[in-house]
Amino acid sequence: MTIFQKPLGTAFGAFTTAQDVAVDADLSGKTAIVTGGASNLGLETVKVLASKGATVIVPVRDTDAASQSLSHLPNVRAVKMDLLDPSSIKRFTSDFIANGRSLDLLILNAGVMATPLFRDRNGNEGQFATNHLGHFLLTAALWPRLRDTTGGTRVIALSSRAHQLGGLDLSDLDFRRRTYDKWLAYGQAKTANALFAVALDSRGAEHGIRAYCVHPGSILGPLARHLSDEEIRQFGAVNTDGSAVVDPSRDFKSPHQGAATSIWCATSPDLLGIGGVYCEDCDIAAIVADGQLGGPGVRPFAVDPGVAEDLWLASARLLDIHQPGYCS
Repeated sequence: MTIFQKPLGTAFGAFTTAQDVAVDADLSGKTAIVTGGASNLGLETVKVLASKGATVIVPVRDTDAASQSLSHLPNVRAVKMDLLDPSSIKRFTSDFIANGRSLDLLILNAGVMATPLFRDRNGNEGQFATNHLGHFLLTAALWPRLRDTTGGTRVIALSSRAHQLGGLDLSDLDFRRRTYDKWLAYGQAKTANALFAVALDSRGAEHGIRAYCVHPGSILGPLARHLSDEEIRQFGAVNTDGSAVVDPSRDFKSPHQGAATSIWCATSPDLLGIGGVYCEDCDIAAIVADGQLGGPGVRPFAVDPGVAEDLWLASARLLDIHQPGYCS
């Protein structure tokens, strides 16, 4: 399989907002699921989708808290789901499929970053389990609806330039042999998100399912909850008054700007016939083999079809999924 990982030269860029991208979009009659859609970047994504006519389902652990953020939005509903609880994911997807809705957009936005070591109930390292395995299982459970949606569907997985920290170790995904490092674990999870889009697109394209991976930019918010004030200052992410830096020329973005590439991947006609690509600044990113850490572009290992396939099969084994067409 060949990946079309080349910039298109779109009219948008780092300063573009989600509303700018969506100005001509009409999502009337469409249904979207957005994980992590009740705050910050995800909330902005949900707002724009809803403003363009989409019905948006937001899976969350705490429906009461989410409802406070979402209650004023038309056609948006919070539904209970926990990415670390397979039974919760299966309940959510079973109820969704039973409703008979199409699934036109699946935006895998939820995640955790640089956490202390924790593990899911099966012993999988927590950042990998939350950011990748939970979304892998969610997509597997929704696969029949994705496959049967008339007119095709798009799946968008959020990654990060943190994938550049070093890829993943398929022989030690759970840091059993390696010393746990919160940033290496985050980088591994974000690499997995990128590779997920590659392998999903290879399975889904013939069914009208196209998958994309997005680096949204650096947006200070709840994702940084596990970082100390000193760490945040070292990244240059806050002004002297404590407010978040917004400077898209250095990849520091507002939620309005950060959601733009997700919305572009969800709606742009430029991507018709293209999938399995890593995107940033509302365009397909260039492959950069040895660039500056944190700089633009995607590393070759994060869009490598062979590595993507190996990770896909390993993920299916870890989750004990044997679904024909999805796991084969």
